[in-house]
Amino acid sequence: MSKEPHELLNGYNLSKSFDSPAGELKILKGLDFTVHQGEMAFILGRSGSGKSTLLNILGGLDQPSDGKVLFEGKDLADFNEKELAGIRNTRIGYIFQFYHLLPELTVFENVLLPSIILGRPNHSWARDCLRKVQLYSRAEHYPAELSGGEKQRAAIARALVNQPSVVLCDEPTGNLDEDTASGVFSLLAELNQRDGQAFVIVTHDQPLAASHETVYRLIDGVLLPERQRPVDVERFS
Repeated sequence: MSKEPHELLNGYNLSKSFDSPAGELKILKGLDFTVHQGEMAFILGRSGSGKSTLLNILGGLDQPSDGKVLFEGKDLADFNEKELAGIRNTRIGYIFQFYHLLPELTVFENVLLPSIILGRPNHSWARDCLRKVQLYSRAEHYPAELSGGEKQRAAIARALVNQPSVVLCDEPTGNLDEDTASGVFSLLAELNQRDGQAFVIVTHDQPLAASHETVYRLIDGVLLPERQRPVDVERFS
């Protein structure tokens, strides 16, 4: 009997609305979404379609107007802000479009920071994360001395340092040229295959997402599956 992949994140009947001068603006309209262990899922959609809103809700950075999000079977609404911050620091990694590196810290210090916040700084693992993203030689440099692709790789290493089970990526290549963006996507795919972390990547870059196993499209507040392939759970056994 084949094994079923472990479910990490479940969004049920997620809706999000905002008040506007023209009335209620519905961004998400009762969508469901599940992230499995080891999955690499892409969410496509035009700018302003609600991709970032969905990602923020899945990661507990925002609350849905209706519906709920479960992380490993537990409702995020049942956690207080301190508990949610702990989950985001240890179990759910984030990679942002604009990097959010602290300019006064070196690359190594930026990568180490989440483990310092956790109270368990792990210098050797932080260096290993930099090696994973091929940035170890730049460890003592500052963000201002890095290229856009190097900054994004530093942000990826920082997202991995506390070994989260799922990493949410918000337009991680939006500020990069085509070749650098392709390299970042290839790195994420390599990390997914090698280390088994799940990745959810929102993007408007359809060609770069096209070759991957799970692709959704967000249209008019509704999430539509374009391609879904089963996760090979044998590599986690």
